[in-house]
Amino acid sequence: MSFNTFGHMFRVTTFGESHGPAIGCVVDGCPPGIPLTEADIQPYLDKRRPGQSRFTTQRQEPDAVRIISGVFTDERTAVQVTTGTPIALLIDNVDQRSKDYSAIKDSYRPGHAGYAYDVKYGVHDYRGGGRASARETAMRVAAGAVARKIVPGLNVRGALIQMGSHKIDRARWSWDEVGNNPFFCPDAQAAKAWEVELDAVRKRGSSVGAVIEIVAEGVPAGLGSPVYGKLDGDLAGALMGVNAVKGVEIGAGFAAAELSGEQNADEMRMGNDGKPRFLSNNAGGVLGGISTGQAVIARFAVKPTSSILTPRKSVDRYGSEVDVMTKGRHDPCVGIRAVPIGEAMVACVIADHYLRQRGQVGESPAWPFKKSGG
Repeated sequence: MSFNTFGHMFRVTTFGESHGPAIGCVVDGCPPGIPLTEADIQPYLDKRRPGQSRFTTQRQEPDAVRIISGVFTDERTAVQVTTGTPIALLIDNVDQRSKDYSAIKDSYRPGHAGYAYDVKYGVHDYRGGGRASARETAMRVAAGAVARKIVPGLNVRGALIQMGSHKIDRARWSWDEVGNNPFFCPDAQAAKAWEVELDAVRKRGSSVGAVIEIVAEGVPAGLGSPVYGKLDGDLAGALMGVNAVKGVEIGAGFAAAELSGEQNADEMRMGNDGKPRFLSNNAGGVLGGISTGQAVIARFAVKPTSSILTPRKSVDRYGSEVDVMTKGRHDPCVGIRAVPIGEAMVACVIADHYLRQRGQVGESPAWPFKKSGG
């Protein structure tokens, strides 16, 4: 299986399966001299970790990360820093229950990747989905923690803004509320209603989808390249590469189709700091594939978890029709734990483009430009 590496200058290669002994990644391209310890990475993994509430899978994985290579403690400063060589990160799997899948090992879960893997490779790891499992995304979150340290002043935050058909009220948006409920929801009232809704979904053995919004602030202007290296194009690809994601939009996204040219245009005036001030952000911080210095805003839709207790019609590997009911421990809304994953992928893309810009252009030109002549 190829294509396990993401990025260009900041490159992440992940490995491991859901029910294997461990999962891991190698981060290549991180500049030297950046302070990095396991304590810098662990808080982001803790946000994604399963079993933290009744609304996620009850698989108990501590997701304790180990840095295997790529760092060195300088005795003169007693600070552990990156060396510029590949950073290897490893997380042990400690709570696998492969027997939960033995009854359906030859049957395809509708909506799951088992059939697609089989017709491509002739073999698939049915134990939790193998590489198709969201378990792999823990390493993306770990890599994202490294990426956040590369771009000075970068702040990447995410929130769950819709569960099923239930949306938040943006007038009640509070980033402080995101850490106060099990859904990473910025609307306290919506979070309370979601508890009731998801309890009902969980009790009937079903699942529900979600929409997540990621906001990256402190993104320097000038990241991204025209035509084939667009920042928003890479963001869309990165987020679409996350398990169960079926749609991505940048800025106003699909809603831009309903706007007039006057409404959609992000008008500009000069700010007191000598930089342009945008009066709106329908572009999501990206114009022509290049960052404007505004907040980069991306949203992605996550489908309902395919592993549910409700019997569904399917076929097995041998061409027989079967009914499939999945036992085991699964997320009734996988979109909840997708919030830190989305944050990580956005951070990785921005770090990659930051290093590309530094390598190609170096220091960005001074703006505003001076007029020539008298």
